[in-house]
Amino acid sequence: MDVTIRNMQRDDSEIVIGMMRKFYTSPAVITNGSEKIFAANVKNCLDDSICAEGFIFEFDGKIIGYGITARSYSTEFGGECIWLEDIFVDAEYRGHGVGSKFIRYIKTRHPDKILRLESEAGNNAALNLYKHFGFKELPYLELVNCD
Repeated sequence: MDVTIRNMQRDDSEIVIGMMRKFYTSPAVITNGSEKIFAANVKNCLDDSICAEGFIFEFDGKIIGYGITARSYSTEFGGECIWLEDIFVDAEYRGHGVGSKFIRYIKTRHPDKILRLESEAGNNAALNLYKHFGFKELPYLELVNCD
């Protein structure tokens, strides 16, 4: 499957937000997000944020998914990190190597960075993909304060 990965553009906004609605209400994500969060995510990807980058997955001119990465620094690992925040592929295109292509793309784009991601424990297809690329589970309890 010849999938193209490109930077997210303003014309992609509505399609990506529609995909976020699917992604954030699926078993792959523990929170449901909100329209405000989806709009903020897309806006940050489009406004040259130093933290967030948005990517589009296309096949035969059709958008079939998206990815978002975020930058951070880890004192634990002593280096800059690229978080694979969202990887979403429409159901009919899953299992055709789109996620693998995106991970390879990010590794090539950021060869000297530590790659990190989160996954739901029961998302076996995603976990198998991540483990194939050498990701290892960390025994953390993650906490958040977003009031």
